[in-house]
Amino acid sequence: MILGIVSIVCCGLFAGIPAFILAQMARKEIAQTGQGGSGMATAGWWLGLISIVLSAISLVLYATGVLTFDFNSSTTY
Repeated sequence: MILGIVSIVCCGLFAGIPAFILAQMARKEIAQTGQGGSGMATAGWWLGLISIVLSAISLVLYATGVLTFDFNSSTTY
């Protein structure tokens, strides 16, 4: 779940993909062993998935030119 939170806040795909994979592994292990923590694993899975989707959308928008990162603050007319 921590990787899922970090992926939403700052790291995007770099933490989103591992969050998704590790949460899926945790969910399978919890289902097999009956341990607690199913809610946290599910939350990490959803956060990782949301981060991956948002990163993919932003990459597509940036590649098509819809989204730009122009940090020039000068207002010369």
